[in-house]
Amino acid sequence: MVDFFIMYRYIIVSLLFPFVTACSSISDLENRFSPNPELAEKQENVTQPTLEIPKNFPNIIPQYDNSKLQEISDNLTNKQGLIRWSSSDSIDQISKFYQEEFNNNNWEISQSFNPENNTLIAQKDGLEVQLSFLSASNGNTDYSIRYQTLTDSTASNTEEKNTSSQTKNDDSVNLNNVPESLQSYVKDVRQLGTVNLSNTNNKTVNESGIINRRTYARWLVETYNKFYENTPAKQIRLGVETSQPAFSDVSSNDPDFAVIQGLAEAGIIPSPLTGNSSASLFRPNNPLTREDLVTWKVPLDMGKGLPQASIDNIKETWGFQDTTKIDTKAIQALYADFQNGEQSNVRRVFGYTTLFQPDKGVTLAEAAASLWYFGYQGDGLSAEDVLSINN
Repeated sequence: MVDFFIMYRYIIVSLLFPFVTACSSISDLENRFSPNPELAEKQENVTQPTLEIPKNFPNIIPQYDNSKLQEISDNLTNKQGLIRWSSSDSIDQISKFYQEEFNNNNWEISQSFNPENNTLIAQKDGLEVQLSFLSASNGNTDYSIRYQTLTDSTASNTEEKNTSSQTKNDDSVNLNNVPESLQSYVKDVRQLGTVNLSNTNNKTVNESGIINRRTYARWLVETYNKFYENTPAKQIRLGVETSQPAFSDVSSNDPDFAVIQGLAEAGIIPSPLTGNSSASLFRPNNPLTREDLVTWKVPLDMGKGLPQASIDNIKETWGFQDTTKIDTKAIQALYADFQNGEQSNVRRVFGYTTLFQPDKGVTLAEAAASLWYFGYQGDGLSAEDVLSINN
């Protein structure tokens, strides 16, 4: 009987052995493929290299301690540049810090912080600094510092360069230098008689050249008023000589005072009159940038103020890779422009692009093409329409 139980136990053990071995093997496999705590800890400790403030960044510009550097413009020098930061602190905290720093260190504040456009502007020793604040989707505050010297090094050469440019009549200028995609727009706008490509009072006088701010302001007002010459209530009123100049560098004696002052008084372009200007200077002889173009043109398309918008709105609509380099006002204009469908200025002038390049100069042809249409979401007129009406 005893032998029988011994034999029975032996059989049971023999049958269970393979299952025990299998379980052991599975346990070994789990251990082999489970995360290694030490390795995971090492991976968590790997950090991306942090950006450092360039040595040529002006040291007179205050820096907010609780901020992380996000981006540095490629063309940054000690005279101009743009740097972006992100902070876990609120817009009010950061703007208060800069307002106090500027006041305590003899900066001239040309625009105090304004919650409506979240902008602060100050000047010192010939340097202008503009801070723009945005609330990020992660709850942080994204803000940029754009700075530039106030000396216009090219203005003194403008008149001399333009003197030799008056030898051609605009009617004789062909469209060889105009991209084919823009030729029909440029041709129509020229026929309105408001755009003279040979007499631009600009640094360059052919269609591939870069237009300056005063010239585009003149083209913008004269073309827009031409569109609505039969509807005086929609026209932009020109500034009068007795008005207090909106900009300190555009006096009542300036040949383009009437149009520049008119745009400022109508609230179309940023100025001290609107409470959200970039400065008290217009810089008439500086190149017109893409940022300038959409900021000035889109309000005339809409017939009202610009909507609120964020960096995330532009990423979701246009999808520009350089969205963080774009100024707050231009972001609002771009967001509205996107809603204009195929009649948007960006689509007509710049075509398909994943880069906006806000500081890139606008060519004469691009400037003319932007004026081919005024209107919003199907309610508007093209230069072709105006020519048909007049004929």
